[in-house]
Amino acid sequence: MGNQNEACPLHKTSVGGQALIEGIMMQGPKGAALSVRLPDGSIDTEMKHPKHIRDKIKFLGWPIIRGCVNFVESMIFGYQCLMESAEKSGLEDVDVPEEEMSKFDRWLNAHLSKKVMNVLAAGASVLGVLLAFALFFYLPTIITNFFNKLSGEALTNFRALIEGVLRMLIFVGYIAAVSLMKDIRRTFMYHGAEHKTIFCYENGMELTVENVKKQIRFHPRCGTSFMFVMIIISVLISSVISVAFPHLRDVTALWMLIKLLILPLVMGFGYEFIKYAGRHDNVLVKILSAPGLWMQRLTTKEPDDDMIEVALAAFKAVITDDPSDDAIQ
Repeated sequence: MGNQNEACPLHKTSVGGQALIEGIMMQGPKGAALSVRLPDGSIDTEMKHPKHIRDKIKFLGWPIIRGCVNFVESMIFGYQCLMESAEKSGLEDVDVPEEEMSKFDRWLNAHLSKKVMNVLAAGASVLGVLLAFALFFYLPTIITNFFNKLSGEALTNFRALIEGVLRMLIFVGYIAAVSLMKDIRRTFMYHGAEHKTIFCYENGMELTVENVKKQIRFHPRCGTSFMFVMIIISVLISSVISVAFPHLRDVTALWMLIKLLILPLVMGFGYEFIKYAGRHDNVLVKILSAPGLWMQRLTTKEPDDDMIEVALAAFKAVITDDPSDDAIQ
């Protein structure tokens, strides 16, 4: 993609974002900006100022602890932005002619209020969390236990490692499957626009569509890299616990509880590594970032010019004239 992308960025920024439905959210020194491509073709940019609990409770901003706190806050705020982008982009306004509706659809349309639909959406989110737990935590453990018994307990000392590998394979398979969906693919294209815009700024180039197009779309501070780092850290911590207390793994329910209890610690270390990776470019960073950067070949796609324009609108809204304001601390 050119020498600009092969060299280290001139200015590593802490500005980050999230791809949405026909839009992008960026967070920087001025706050958060939600930019969405409206049905009429224009770009709507709205500033947000999310409140952080660490501003009120100082110890929640300490290293390690802040990782879990930031993850939860980002999930909540990101979901809110996602729903708002869906509404602004017109996704929720798609009307199906009544004559084309089934009897059940007509009944739902007539009897369910918006509040009820919000409750159903919340319920669906809870089910999504439970499904994620079953898919990425419970299933790898069950598969590992099955093959361990089949091998006559020969895999006992490697169970944490095997679980981690299975979790990675399931995660990659899941992302590969959903990336085939048209709407998800467009979201991944916006994800690419987000990364390329940040790289354009970090490389000291003027923020234009043409300059953004020259950038690579694989960024070490991406959430995809964070997920892989979390899996690697989880394997390391689980291995230590498994060796120190081998009998804990004999009861599946107890082992699942332990994995949940160490999850905040895993998030904390993962967050600190991503911040470290944003400031450094050494061998350790390259090794641990490699799986996430490779995975971004699935979670990011090359954007079109319209998507880059949306990313630029969001990015420009959150930065100041002084680059030191958004430098990684």
